Amino acid sequence: MNETPQPVTAVAERTSWQRHVIDPIAVQLTQGITPEKVALTLAVGSALALFPILGTTTLLCLVAGIMLRLNQPIIQIVNALCTPLHLPAIYCMVRLGNWVFHVPSEHLGIRMMNHMLWDDPREFFEKFGMTALHAIAAWAVVAPFWVLTVFLLTLPVLREALRRKAVVIAQTTPAPPPVHPVP
Repeated sequence: MNETPQPVTAVAERTSWQRHVIDPIAVQLTQGITPEKVALTLAVGSALALFPILGTTTLLCLVAGIMLRLNQPIIQIVNALCTPLHLPAIYCMVRLGNWVFHVPSEHLGIRMMNHMLWDDPREFFEKFGMTALHAIAAWAVVAPFWVLTVFLLTLPVLREALRRKAVVIAQTTPAPPPVHPVP
């Protein structure tokens, strides 16, 4: 019985912190990097970034990214990049919602709304709650078309970028030396 001792490879046990915090973060940072997933991330992220309720888009993008397994850094960057479009989008969704629900247009002064929100939140929600619901309904009608349009416009661009990257990598990677049989 001549047994050769097998080397013992010590595998460090993963800590609870690594399993429950580090690993999920690493997965979120690296998932969804195919052209299809990136295009979907851009489309969904931009649609959610234009949701007509201030202060909700970051959380919406986070939840959608987790549920759809989209790349979190990309979806949050898209959310941030759409910030200049957010207020005009809210205005448009409010107007579209009022038109769809046949509500007469009303002057919405930002300062007046801000003071009302902080001075009497109940009155603010009574006065503007239905307007917000109308804007959300308008967004819900527009968002699927937005997602489809952005997805279809960005997918070919991303596929071409990936193809060009693959060509550059193939051209810069040295060919392996030829395999010669040993005489």
